[in-house]
Amino acid sequence: MQGQGQNRSDRMEGTRHGRRIGRSAVAAVLAAALLAGCAVTPEPIAPQATEARISADLARMFSNQEPLSGRLSLHEAMARAILYNLDGRLRTMEQALSQRQLDLSRWDMLPSLAASAGFVGRDNVSASSSENVATGSQSLVPSTSTERNRRVADLNMSWNILDFGVSYVTAQQNADRSLIAAEQRRRVVHTIIQDVRSAYWRAVAAERVLTRIDPLMARIEQALASAAEIERQQLRAPADALTYRRGLLDALRQLQAQRRELRLAKTELAALINIRPGEDFSLEAPETQGAMPPVTSDPADLERLALANRPEVRELDYQTRISQQETRKALLRLLPGIELDLGAHYDSNKYLVNNDWADYGVKLTWNLLNILRIPGAMAVAEANEDVVDARRMAISMAVLAQVHVAQTNYEEARRQYETARELSELDNRILDQARAAAGTRVGDLQVIQTELAAVQTELRRDLAFADANNAFGRLFLSIGADPLPEGLSAPTVSTLATAIGTTEAAWRAGRPTFAPVPDAVDKPELAATE
Repeated sequence: MQGQGQNRSDRMEGTRHGRRIGRSAVAAVLAAALLAGCAVTPEPIAPQATEARISADLARMFSNQEPLSGRLSLHEAMARAILYNLDGRLRTMEQALSQRQLDLSRWDMLPSLAASAGFVGRDNVSASSSENVATGSQSLVPSTSTERNRRVADLNMSWNILDFGVSYVTAQQNADRSLIAAEQRRRVVHTIIQDVRSAYWRAVAAERVLTRIDPLMARIEQALASAAEIERQQLRAPADALTYRRGLLDALRQLQAQRRELRLAKTELAALINIRPGEDFSLEAPETQGAMPPVTSDPADLERLALANRPEVRELDYQTRISQQETRKALLRLLPGIELDLGAHYDSNKYLVNNDWADYGVKLTWNLLNILRIPGAMAVAEANEDVVDARRMAISMAVLAQVHVAQTNYEEARRQYETARELSELDNRILDQARAAAGTRVGDLQVIQTELAAVQTELRRDLAFADANNAFGRLFLSIGADPLPEGLSAPTVSTLATAIGTTEAAWRAGRPTFAPVPDAVDKPELAATE
């Protein structure tokens, strides 16, 4: 009896010691958590980190690009903008992200499979006794069926058929979202192409006219110096001298304003093709500018092409399908759920008869109050579909208006260019006659003013040519024509520029190219005459 008492005393002492250790461990964990929470303070970004970020960004912005050599052509500028423009890169990354989200959503349709293994312990024995419910007396001495320390492992698989259906519909929606991202990238490419076209032709006009503006400004400044000397020596009447100087200064002011506007065109083009601002490059421009081809297509054909191929309309087609699938998801969530469970378990507890076992089960769950939500859920889903449908109708109307505006703008811009070209030729002939009449007189105001008028009309001719080209490209983009052919894998600047040139040649021949659509539609050719 004395030995049993000693053993009981040792067990009790061991239990108290285990409790002290367990409580100390809990207190240490709580203290560490409190200290970690109190240690968090706001810390501004250091200037060295900001400087490192700036250097890294500047290096990355212009890295991995083919070097620019020789004169830059229009199609090469478009190719560089598509490959290197930062907005275009962003849209490409967003499209890749949508594809990865689609790949990830496919895994949501699989059952959940959870595995766990570890060690379980406690600071005392898990013991219990029983009580006689009739007499209230203890009917069983305290006993245990669980070891204080044991190893456990579990592998559980659960599959909810309702969640599978919702995940399947969600995967279909993500597939449509990836297609929407592709259409958004098409729209960005269209915008970039149009911006490059506009900036390129304005930069060409700047390069061509600036070669005449700078010498003319030098002549005007020389004439101003001569006029000041004539006025000082009183070789002419004071009123005539002042009028002469005022005419020269007015001509100089106009040239300075024009040069300021023209010099910004190259900077805008450099930003579009991702060239460091301030870097010098030359442009390839045609020596002669021929007539622009008229477009005589039936407006109804253009409208049909636009409604079938514009990225905005096709994006809303996919959005309509997403809204319809959202209605299916709303209905699926109202149905009862069937859950299948299967598990494998292991427990090292020596008191167990079976240390490893498997269990399985089927459960049916249904929130009966969901029946009351059906009308409201259906109303919300139908309202969402109506909103998407109304948005598609509104955008379709805007697209139709843009097609007609683009066609009208192109015809008007083409006529204005023809007029500006004739006017420039006429002013150049007048300038030749003025120079012949002036002879050797340097700084003749009439010659300077005539040359200034010729430079301005030449600039207006080049800008009218740029407007006509922009209107031409905008007309084809308004019907959803794609400047990029399909099937280009890992294109370079040269291959992409060649492909864009081939596409634009087909445009001028009345054969626009379109991105493929799931349901093919007839695409009539545009009537164009070279």
